[in-house]
Amino acid sequence: MELTEWAYALSESLLSEPLPRRWAHSLGVAKRARSLSPILGNDADLLEAAAVLHDIGYAPAVAVTGFHPLDGARFLRDHEKADDRVVRLVAHHSCALLEAEERELREELESEFSLERADLVDALLYCDMTTTPDGAQTTPSDRLDEIVQRYGPDTIVGRFIQRAAPEIHAAAQRVEERLAKVSTGGQPM
Repeated sequence: MELTEWAYALSESLLSEPLPRRWAHSLGVAKRARSLSPILGNDADLLEAAAVLHDIGYAPAVAVTGFHPLDGARFLRDHEKADDRVVRLVAHHSCALLEAEERELREELESEFSLERADLVDALLYCDMTTTPDGAQTTPSDRLDEIVQRYGPDTIVGRFIQRAAPEIHAAAQRVEERLAKVSTGGQPM
């Protein structure tokens, strides 16, 4: 089974029934990842697989610590023996180290999972932060506002996302610059 086919099937099995909105978001993030294929080269399938799997740590069958990047990555590594690069992208998606810090889990996340290449980390962050909870396309600013409103500014997620906002905007700008370069005749990385 191909990497992306496996990833979609696993994510659907974990999210579609217990968390249909999270499943819709994951599908939207994966669709966004496909749209980045011009800048991803040989890593397009890798990013799409990580995109559809990035939130499986929310699934009741997977959640252990309550910190979805860590729970999802551990599940992929320990139960699925997944590709290490996919596992690392899931573990570190969307500034997860900052949220891990808020949850006093940064040391665990860093010691268990090394970072993937920066351009791929940026690309997955971009896909997540330009997709609404229902899977539609949005802007990073609107997505950040939605997250703060949904969770509240003084919650763990609210505090973390506000701290992460400058890096989220910077990553989005880097991805958009790469897309613009490719659309004017440049080469993917």
